[in-house]
Amino acid sequence: MAENPSEGGQMQGAARDDSGDDPRVAFIFQEAIRGLTQQQALVENMNTRAGSLIFATAFASSLLGGRALADGLGPWDWLAVALLFCIGALVVFLLWPYHKYTFRFDPEELLSQYVDGDRATTMSAMHRALALRIKADMADNWRIIQRLRVALQIALIFLLMNILAWLFAIVQIGR
Repeated sequence: MAENPSEGGQMQGAARDDSGDDPRVAFIFQEAIRGLTQQQALVENMNTRAGSLIFATAFASSLLGGRALADGLGPWDWLAVALLFCIGALVVFLLWPYHKYTFRFDPEELLSQYVDGDRATTMSAMHRALALRIKADMADNWRIIQRLRVALQIALIFLLMNILAWLFAIVQIGR
């Protein structure tokens, strides 16, 4: 990149405009915002999947469970009921409202830090600080998302096992 000497003889990047703002930093900030938005969409998607899991579990249990329980309670029926309870507990865990997600900034904090403060802050400095803060927020959010992802995977495995237990109960395997 070409460098231009400034008034004091120091080198200043040609990408900076007259106010000292660097468009590269603005681009990086926009990419950070895009990443945070994608992370928020992932959380919403997982909530939708949890809702689908509720439907699938209810459908399978009502369809297969009614038939299986018509012959009384056997070991497969008890296993299916226990798995149904476990799936329910995992769905509650998935849908429990978490308030530790960070998908936006506090406007009051931003005003006090960047507008009402003693020293002037350039847009580049703001974008840089906020991009780094977004990175930290995304890492914190990711820890919660990972736990939810594992819970969803376990719940889906339990759903498959639940369906199999109901089917085994219907054909009376082991009675």
